[in-house]
Amino acid sequence: MLALVSALVSEASTEESAPIAAVVDAFHAALQRGDGKAAMELLAPDAVVLESGVSQTREDYKKHHLAEDIAFVSATKTERLPLMIGKEGDAAWTTATSKTTGTFKGRKIDSTGVELMVLTKDNSGWRIRAIHWSSHANKSDEIK
Repeated sequence: MLALVSALVSEASTEESAPIAAVVDAFHAALQRGDGKAAMELLAPDAVVLESGVSQTREDYKKHHLAEDIAFVSATKTERLPLMIGKEGDAAWTTATSKTTGTFKGRKIDSTGVELMVLTKDNSGWRIRAIHWSSHANKSDEIK
């Protein structure tokens, strides 16, 4: 399976992958600057967000989790590794890992995360159809 994913990722040329990466980067930048409206504009109407064992519709995410994500990224520092991008036709997926540190709501944050985004392209460009976030706390004796 890993070989298949690697082969597909390598097929997405820089020219093909740049607009896909731009959407993912714009989503994260919107959260960082506290612009929930801009972040939501990048999500397709039927987008789903999967995190902490919960599946949220686009509207659920907007009403119940978007403000929390904005507060979290404002209070912490996240270092992201480069995106891995796969593309087939008008569908694309990105994966990335990250390390987040800081303090949020009085709780120390030191975690490693992974992100999967699925995007599709239509006449208006690339839009995010699904986001899956997963993270775990780093152990104090973990090699950094």
